[in-house]
Amino acid sequence: MTAAASISPPDTSELRAALGPRAIVLVGMMGSGKSSVGRRLAARLGLPFVDADTEIETAAQMTIPEIFAQRGEAEFREGERRVIGRVLTTRAPLVLATGGGAFMNAETRERVKELGISVWLRAEPEVLMRRVRKRSNRPLLHTDDPETTLRRMLAEREPVYALADITIQSRDEPHEVVVGDAIAALGEHLRLAAGVAAS
Repeated sequence: MTAAASISPPDTSELRAALGPRAIVLVGMMGSGKSSVGRRLAARLGLPFVDADTEIETAAQMTIPEIFAQRGEAEFREGERRVIGRVLTTRAPLVLATGGGAFMNAETRERVKELGISVWLRAEPEVLMRRVRKRSNRPLLHTDDPETTLRRMLAEREPVYALADITIQSRDEPHEVVVGDAIAALGEHLRLAAGVAAS
């Protein structure tokens, strides 16, 4: 885990140069702020932003709740894997926000490791629940007890999210604060990686 607070932010042009052809891939639970932070991070770095869920809906010509209802989660996950692989292969460098379950797929994790830098936006369950209550398009939370469902999913997914290259705390602060943390942590990660490569 990278502690962003103690790191001075790099010049964004230096960060872009160090990133090269790689993607910055945001992972984490629904409600962690991947799309909101990703859009702002891409703007700060002068990179394109892509939301994997939007790409999946465009490819399927259906909304994600419709895909879940008509085709099931397994088919949605297969489409998600294909779409993320295609975006990483053909459109990097970019900032890519992934769906909450995308990083659970081993093939997707391998592709992200090969072509990008993964950033886990980690948020406490209470923060996530407060945010997702505002949206009705979360098929996996359409249960009798959404909070228990979310906590169970979090317990299953956190050990996998923790495999990400960088961890950033997503909290109830302005998105720009989290973006600043991400830029600082990316700069540190790229400096360390360059140091290892040089030695």
